[in-house]
Amino acid sequence: MADIGAGATHLARPGEPSAPDASRRGKILALNRERLREVFDLRSDAHSGSVAGYLEDPYPKWHQLRAQAPVHPGTLHELTGFHGPVTFQGLPFEDRPHFTALTFQACDEALRDESTFASSPLPVDLDHGDLAPLNSLLTMGGAQHRRYRALVQPSFAQSRTPWWVDRWIAQAVDAVIDSFEADGRADLNSQFCAAIPVLTITGSFGVDVDQAIYLREVLSTPQRLLPMLEPIVAARRESSSDDLISVLVDSEVTDDDGHVHKLSDAEIYSFALLLLLAGSGTTWRQMGITLSALLARTELLEPARRDPDVLRRAIDESVRWCPTNPMFSRFLTRDVDFHGHRLPRGAVLHLGLGAGSRDPARWDRPDEFDPSRPLRPSLGFGGGPHICLGVHLARAQMQVAIGALLQRLPHLRMDGDHPAPRVIGMYHRGPDSLHVRFD
Repeated sequence: MADIGAGATHLARPGEPSAPDASRRGKILALNRERLREVFDLRSDAHSGSVAGYLEDPYPKWHQLRAQAPVHPGTLHELTGFHGPVTFQGLPFEDRPHFTALTFQACDEALRDESTFASSPLPVDLDHGDLAPLNSLLTMGGAQHRRYRALVQPSFAQSRTPWWVDRWIAQAVDAVIDSFEADGRADLNSQFCAAIPVLTITGSFGVDVDQAIYLREVLSTPQRLLPMLEPIVAARRESSSDDLISVLVDSEVTDDDGHVHKLSDAEIYSFALLLLLAGSGTTWRQMGITLSALLARTELLEPARRDPDVLRRAIDESVRWCPTNPMFSRFLTRDVDFHGHRLPRGAVLHLGLGAGSRDPARWDRPDEFDPSRPLRPSLGFGGGPHICLGVHLARAQMQVAIGALLQRLPHLRMDGDHPAPRVIGMYHRGPDSLHVRFD
């Protein structure tokens, strides 16, 4: 990552690009700002299931609960004081008992022990099950998870980040900044933070810029993705290209009986859905949180502009301080005594990753955003066998994008004509907006 970090704050302005690059660049410049705002507004109905209109700061309540006990009966949102309808991984499952872990130690233990704390109550069947985020690599367990993850892990390894930067990230970053640089102001949440990840992941699929926002828009009804993915997969089966769909088409998986086979179309669609969901969601919101934190502490901006390592530490600190997905759930495969509670087989244990990442038993001044603090692994990218597949890609996108923004807009600051950004949402957290000036 050192080379990427250094390049992130010194991106060369594009010269005369090749014809395909010029076409893609022109389409990025023409992206509809209003549509971006509508699709990536956490206050919209499209995000109601996981955001659920929650506008408060949950951390004071989480501190209070964690001080009382490491594990509590109930769901995280109910314990926090929010009782609206919420759908998320592990919810609602109204027929099961629910518990919530709030300390770093409890969450970390559960993440590492997948034999007791399973990521799904049902087997994952990519060929015969529905195309859905929870019928995917995300909820696989054991040998099945290890086999399928091994197929795509090499494309997301740290050594592979220059491939992502050179092919998709750098050009998108430069073109997106070009699209608003002359305006003197922007809402970075939708115009920048949301645009970069969705353009990166759809670009790696071979999806045209014209359709990138549409793909994100229809994620709530995954079947609507198929008319766009089917011809791309078919084309890559005829002739590979240097993109992610080709990697999936060329991959092989070994079944339990030892037979080796190529991924089916249904298996590829499942991977694509999950990568699109995570790649265009989590990174968008985390980039907004990082920029909001830096702009709120203006003394950090110049060090982050000058030194890629300062920026890298700020990104990692934002993941600890305010992860975009502060909870994931696990299902008990057996009765177990766990941090003062008897958890029965079939119960749901909600892992409060946000609360665990501000555990004062692990971090001094846990509520303070402090990139200079000693580095310790947090829970923002998960942990154990299911640690985030795209952790290195997410960091690279944020490093390159924020680094370029600070370099090219040296007068970047909050726009006093708009309210300061608020981080909102229950299980999907991110800024409601991020209005800045740079004139």
